[in-house]
Amino acid sequence: MKEERVLSGMRPTGKLHLGHLSVLENWAALQDKYRCFFMVADWHALSTEYAASAEIPGKIREMVLDWLSAGIDPEKSVIFVQSHVKEHAELHLLFSMITPLSWLERVPTYKEQLQQLGEQGKDINTYGFLGYPLLQAADILLYKATAVPVGEDQLPHLELTREVARRFNFLFGEKVFPEPQALLARVPLLPGTDGRKMSKSYNNYISISASSEELYEKIRNMITDPARVRRHDPGHPEVCTVFTYHRVYNPERVAEIEEECRRAGIGCVECKKILAQRKDELLTPLRERRKEYEGKKGLVQEILQEGARQAREVAAATMEQVRRVMHLSEGEV
Repeated sequence: MKEERVLSGMRPTGKLHLGHLSVLENWAALQDKYRCFFMVADWHALSTEYAASAEIPGKIREMVLDWLSAGIDPEKSVIFVQSHVKEHAELHLLFSMITPLSWLERVPTYKEQLQQLGEQGKDINTYGFLGYPLLQAADILLYKATAVPVGEDQLPHLELTREVARRFNFLFGEKVFPEPQALLARVPLLPGTDGRKMSKSYNNYISISASSEELYEKIRNMITDPARVRRHDPGHPEVCTVFTYHRVYNPERVAEIEEECRRAGIGCVECKKILAQRKDELLTPLRERRKEYEGKKGLVQEILQEGARQAREVAAATMEQVRRVMHLSEGEV
């Protein structure tokens, strides 16, 4: 039995894009070393998508299919939906009683996202949005996770989790929660096909499950070096979106492609074809696995039900300890 635990999750946004693939590959690599809990964060999705909650169930299925296609194995990991384990809400409530408001207001992403999403017309001046980093802390600590795979931008959220764990342990005189450490993941920041940030709202993303035809069409329309007007003009790969993708997905040929681009030995059309062929090779096994899972009716639901059962076992044991140290057990009345 693997003793060290990992907790990570994603908000259900539907089919995932290439920006998520490196994260999933990192998760898959952790499965043999840690007992992994991978959570569909549907309550977190409500913090910004509360007006479109009817869309969430379908998006959960699409996202879990992508997880499975990328190698997240229900035989090795616990895959579950956050709202199916009610202890998340209970621990979040109890943490909210002991967490200073200033701790939440100082989270760097809070004001940034408040402005960004506000510009998109979303009203997120809600308690739920302010408190979502504390719900994240409850998610992690409920399973007594000792490690959390994160990018550098998420380190402040993990530090808040450690602060909450320390405060709880100090206030109630028992080390109930560990202080989880970061597993810093090197996740390449891929731009969208138009050079902007990859986003579904911009429709500039490439889905993990994209067919060969969709993939080739997306790459064909990618933005390249704007200064390279004619085929014989020398290129500037450092400003080219296609070359950014070559760095990530075609490292064996990236030096050759850079040299050929700079001396106009290769044109943008050919460069895109090379990238499309390489990406198609990489995504074909994922498509095949996804199709296999899609063909098994009810399988995703079965995986999530079993995952919730396993998650609830761990969560119930944690909450029994929490209630005891907080003198909330039924036997104390």
